[in-house]
Amino acid sequence: MKNPRSQLVHILIGKSILETLLVGTIAVVVFLKVFPPTFRGWGEHVQETQSIAGWAVNTAAPWDRVEVQLFIDGKLHGSQVAQLSRPDVAAAGWAKDEWHGYNFPTSTLAPGNHEARVYAVHRSGDRLTLQLLGEPIPFAWQQR
Repeated sequence: MKNPRSQLVHILIGKSILETLLVGTIAVVVFLKVFPPTFRGWGEHVQETQSIAGWAVNTAAPWDRVEVQLFIDGKLHGSQVAQLSRPDVAAAGWAKDEWHGYNFPTSTLAPGNHEARVYAVHRSGDRLTLQLLGEPIPFAWQQR
């Protein structure tokens, strides 16, 4: 017959493992709900128009339009819904239609080097989260 103390230790270890799995599962579900990995997009500095332009898609809802926010040098520069024509996005299979583009003019910036970051806005209940689209965009602005 096994020692009752030994059985209790095994039961407590099993209980701890089950609790760890449960908490881990809950954490992953909550993380995926709050920070969905379904936003895709890209941006670039367009020299000819002195703007930041690109596209944003929610692959979980490819017909929906994504709200995007532009931050330049860490400050909010603008917000808009990505709904301009981008046939290349639909042709690449990222979306069901071409209306996922955005364009932010940067003509109000001081001349010099800047860094732009474009974020997809995700609303979950009363919570708002931002997901970086693509990479930060370094650019130099020059007055004409």
